[in-house]
Amino acid sequence: MQKRDLAGYSGKPPHPKWPNSARLAVQFVLNIEEGAEQTIVNGDQQSESYLHEILGRPQRMGERDLSVEQFYEYGSRAGFWRILQLFQARKLPLTAFAVGKALELNPDIGRALAEAEHEVAGHGYRWFNYQGMPESEERRHIQLTVEVIEKICGRRPVGWYTGRISQNTRRLIREEGGFLYTSDAYNDDLPYWLRTEPPQLVIPYTLVNNDARYLMPNGCASGEDFYQLLKDAFDMLWLEGEQQPKMMSVGLHSRISGHPARTMALARFLDYVRSHENVWVCRREDIARHWARVYPAYD
Repeated sequence: MQKRDLAGYSGKPPHPKWPNSARLAVQFVLNIEEGAEQTIVNGDQQSESYLHEILGRPQRMGERDLSVEQFYEYGSRAGFWRILQLFQARKLPLTAFAVGKALELNPDIGRALAEAEHEVAGHGYRWFNYQGMPESEERRHIQLTVEVIEKICGRRPVGWYTGRISQNTRRLIREEGGFLYTSDAYNDDLPYWLRTEPPQLVIPYTLVNNDARYLMPNGCASGEDFYQLLKDAFDMLWLEGEQQPKMMSVGLHSRISGHPARTMALARFLDYVRSHENVWVCRREDIARHWARVYPAYD
């Protein structure tokens, strides 16, 4: 069992030595989940109940919930392409956490990400909770996801984020091999190594600077709320970065931030980030390679 580490860097984090002496590394994640959610169309027993526009809507057992399916479809049909264009227009990179089934059902999304040289990381084969799944089945899902991404995007994923993990996920990722990092963590502003065998690099993710906040009762009621949340986080880390640079993650979803009003908030934040010098906007893969070079696991 992996022991908890409540101390971390104990207030004395290493200087990340970001490229070009950047004061802050900013990393945007676009989650690709649409089509892989729970629905009897996918062989499930119930409809999806998580991260859609009707908060608290109960699952429908044994039948489709067409409204929920269409909330998800908006992401793959419209929202993804709007967000992709936003980043392309500004020549900014991102990392996609891609669910294998979602890419299988809409391979054009994977091909568009690869063509734009964005990173495509693994996000499970289905968009559901892996807690309680038999170990052998979760291992198969990891392998399927790797195969799907490699086939559609032309390159094996080097990063992983399940999200709703099981007790076995981290170990299974190590056993699968070939990954530079995992992001199933929320506990720091910098990468760190798990002293497992072999060592595993963790690049923490966020559920705070995350557009899922739009769909929470205590979250963001408007794009202005989300913009202010991201701006405040950026400003705090920017101030700290004069002495101690950190990393800022931003989590996005096509079916959430892909809606026009919310995309405008994202556009304002992207432009705010670009108005600052000495900021490294990068992919998670770039952070992983940099960290492993500057702070090797076996030092």
